[in-house]
Amino acid sequence: MPNRRELLLFSALPAIGVLAAPGGPAKLPNVTLDPSHAKLDRQPFGDIRIYFDGPTSQLQSMTAGSILLKPGTSPHPPHQHPEEEILVVTEGTGEIVVEGKAAKVGPGSMMYCAAGKVHGVKNTGTQPFLFYFYKWRA
Repeated sequence: MPNRRELLLFSALPAIGVLAAPGGPAKLPNVTLDPSHAKLDRQPFGDIRIYFDGPTSQLQSMTAGSILLKPGTSPHPPHQHPEEEILVVTEGTGEIVVEGKAAKVGPGSMMYCAAGKVHGVKNTGTQPFLFYFYKWRA
């Protein structure tokens, strides 16, 4: 359970990053957040919210967030990165490409992509497309 100092920090931050641990590396705290406490970044393609970003007691780094894509948009071209990633679609319809294979997706669809593999996502529908992503590096 967070102590009083941590609660004050949580209420002052728009999103939870890392807190320094005495005598050790900084790590993400145990906390529950709603979208209003995530760091919001408005982009031409839609809104990015970062809920958590930093190391944990078991991972070198972990990022959790969401992207709300406008119809016909993509946050970026297909890309790769050193983290593994899971993506969960909650609203709208779109397309996810992993290693050149495209899949049509909707609410309840999930993607797993290993580190270093090329992947991308696009809103192919007429309504907003919301997905949550989780990236980590051991």
